[in-house]
Amino acid sequence: MLEAKLQEAAILKKLLDAIKELVTDANFECNEEGITLQAMDNSHVALVAVKLESSGFKKYRCDRPMPLGVNLTSLTKVLKCAKDDDVVTLKASDEADVLNLVYEARNSDRLSEYDMKLMDIDADTLGIPDTDYDVRVTMPSSEFTRIVRDLSLLGESVRIEVSKDGVRFTSEGEAANGTVILKQTEGARERYAGYGTAPLTKTEDADDEEEEGAYKKKKPKKEKVKKEGGSDVEMNGEKSDDGEEEFKPQSDDEGEAENEDDDDDEGSSKKRKKAPAKSGKPAKRAKKSDDGDSGPEGGVSIEMNQPVTLTFSLKYLVNFSKSAALENTVQLMMSNDVPLLVSYTFGQGHIRYYLAPKIGDD
Repeated sequence: MLEAKLQEAAILKKLLDAIKELVTDANFECNEEGITLQAMDNSHVALVAVKLESSGFKKYRCDRPMPLGVNLTSLTKVLKCAKDDDVVTLKASDEADVLNLVYEARNSDRLSEYDMKLMDIDADTLGIPDTDYDVRVTMPSSEFTRIVRDLSLLGESVRIEVSKDGVRFTSEGEAANGTVILKQTEGARERYAGYGTAPLTKTEDADDEEEEGAYKKKKPKKEKVKKEGGSDVEMNGEKSDDGEEEFKPQSDDEGEAENEDDDDDEGSSKKRKKAPAKSGKPAKRAKKSDDGDSGPEGGVSIEMNQPVTLTFSLKYLVNFSKSAALENTVQLMMSNDVPLLVSYTFGQGHIRYYLAPKIGDD
């Protein structure tokens, strides 16, 4: 049995608003550690990973691992029936085909109850390969939102260049070009210390005088990702040495070309309900700030092992930036020729996006 009580319905509302345009149907995997969601968009270009830790709930009980297959559009409609400050409780019995949502008003005796039908979503598991990122940029999420929103008015893509001089965002359109440059804020690295992803360790051969930001990311624990349907595993999955499928996203250009084919096959991923066996360990707990509040907003921090230049679709980055409603700080993790990691760590857990770079762009 699952019973999870959140202090405010606004948390779930903001979370769904951030991912509902990327993913239509997905499994919420529930276990004693909390609730996770991992899914790819239909183009197999972007992946989203959500973690709501059990400690972030007012009350949490999950007797055994269980999946909750939901249509995110339908769940969004049900959550709109709750006020932002309502206490929301999610309930589901073992092998249930219905998710029960109870809303309790704080300042009145109003109690609302809704039942939403669960879906049968069959999905294979993939592992996100360990990555040593060369760059970590920590910045206010409102600034990131403004940059990608403004540049999306000019072109479809943005080139992100990180060097010791700062971070440069460049978009070139048919009618106009635009560039935004962010320089490191003095003292920002100290203010962001301990926030978000695992800390970076300085490389032994780094030249402090020439490249103060020479850092190397510690390898994170292997994370599991959900991939809709079994027909596309060969196209996007690759066997690792231990035989486990790994997440290998297509480039942005390839994914958009395959989008129509993915939509045609979307219905094949829904089958009769069967609780899939839980494989692997739950996602690593994200670090929180000592005071329990959202991460600090302390300017721009750049930690770099070597310069990185990559190009991405602005359409996806604008979508990712909607998570600014959850957290006032965002981290961008980059290495050449690997997917960009956009990470938001908030009070109840984290939301992470992986986006494949575009290829063939100068």
